[in-house]
Amino acid sequence: MLAVVKIAGQQFKVKAGDSLYVPHIDGKTGDSVEFTDVLMTDNGGSISSGSNVKAVVKAEIVNDLIKGDKVIAFKMKRRKGFRKKHGHRTQYTHIKVTAIA
Repeated sequence: MLAVVKIAGQQFKVKAGDSLYVPHIDGKTGDSVEFTDVLMTDNGGSISSGSNVKAVVKAEIVNDLIKGDKVIAFKMKRRKGFRKKHGHRTQYTHIKVTAIA
């Protein structure tokens, strides 16, 4: 069974047993979470989408906080002596999909 689920404003295509990195969600390592905002399901060729979807994606948190790569934003105005450097690392959560019910 395949499902497209919306997690923190992003869409992910998941199957049972998939492991993926999603934007940071609350919880500790080992906690189970449910995602009810399922947009589409495919069960052996029968596709349901929109308001016909009655599925819930269940997942387990493998690692609660993972930092992404550092992103640098550098601003400069030539001949003015203006330089500004900002950087950030996006936080992710590593989850493993256990079931689509």
